[in-house]
Amino acid sequence: MSDVEEAITRAHHDEWARVVAALARRFGDLDIAEEAVAEAFATAVERWPADGVPPNPGAWLTTTANRKAIDRIRRENKRDDKHREAQMTYDDPPEPVGAIDDDRLRLIFTCCHPALAMEARVALTLRMVGGLTVPEIARAFLVQGTTMERRITRAKAKIKAARIPYRMPSADDLPARVSGVLAVLFLVFNEGYLASGPDTDPVRHDLTAEAIRLTRLIRALLPQDGEVAGLLALMLLIEARRAARVSAGGELVALDEQDREAWDAELIAEGHRLVRERLAAAAAGVAPGRYQILAAINAVHTSARDIGDTDWPQVLGLYDQLVRLDPSPIIALNRAIAVAELDGPEVALAIVDGLAEVLAGYHAYHATRADLLRRLGHSRQSRAAYDRAIELAGNTGETAYLTRRRDQLR
Repeated sequence: MSDVEEAITRAHHDEWARVVAALARRFGDLDIAEEAVAEAFATAVERWPADGVPPNPGAWLTTTANRKAIDRIRRENKRDDKHREAQMTYDDPPEPVGAIDDDRLRLIFTCCHPALAMEARVALTLRMVGGLTVPEIARAFLVQGTTMERRITRAKAKIKAARIPYRMPSADDLPARVSGVLAVLFLVFNEGYLASGPDTDPVRHDLTAEAIRLTRLIRALLPQDGEVAGLLALMLLIEARRAARVSAGGELVALDEQDREAWDAELIAEGHRLVRERLAAAAAGVAPGRYQILAAINAVHTSARDIGDTDWPQVLGLYDQLVRLDPSPIIALNRAIAVAELDGPEVALAIVDGLAEVLAGYHAYHATRADLLRRLGHSRQSRAAYDRAIELAGNTGETAYLTRRRDQLR
């Protein structure tokens, strides 16, 4: 990566949310803000290689995006009031930021408006603030890219039609919006933990680190919210394994093959403390939520000295709780892996085969099925399942791992 490309990538990570937030406050329109910032970055890609990286990239992007927004408003010729506002200089006093100091987190809370359906607000926020592409968001929701594009377009249209105001959330707004915000951060983290596109690194630390940073900020804002603590614990316990998850050759390393000495003991200890805190709350009668149970499952895995030492009955018991709370097919698929360890691969395969209709386009379904068939000695069927998983998987590291496993079949 050249110095200019690195500068643009760093600016995208550091400045995108800040500039979008500034323009959205000024123009009162998230759509204009997002498109103007996107155009500014496109201009940077064209001009910086020739002109050089400016001394203050953030200021350059802010000024360029502001001009792009003004140009669009002029072209539309329908917003005289907005036009006059857009011509104001940036020397005016900053508007109140509400309960949240961080630009990116404030914008996420603003976009997660309860007037939108949960899936719509999460998808829209991932696109506008989370830094994910439409194909990445579509893969997270297990839908086609065109379907997700329409969903995001409809969400923007509803904002305009219902005249949902762009308003900084107050402290009283946070509890009603936090579930959507947590869903956004969870999906951003997942895209970093296992990147779904073929043109990125297998693990994107920039996304996992940012998701953790923002979840820590929410924890400070809502210290009594169990699901915030649960999500933070879940992220920390997964992030703790990052150094052991990719081999020197770029292949993903499965949990049973990872060097546990390479795990981050400090992150594991912090994650375990949060899980114990939530277990104490559960003992006092506070029912755990989805993220808390997922964190508890990961606490079991990170407590084991090796894969053979894993407390699989406890893992399965936690999945049984989770299925009652969230009966999604992906949770059922993950539960089947624990069933295989306790009741054998044949029992687990029957469960997995029952998910064929809903998970036929999901690579992990075929990868799980391939492994169970391998364990049962059905090499030909296992190879076919591996082939399908490789075809669907976008992550280069995971593709390398699945290819190796397939090629080891007799």
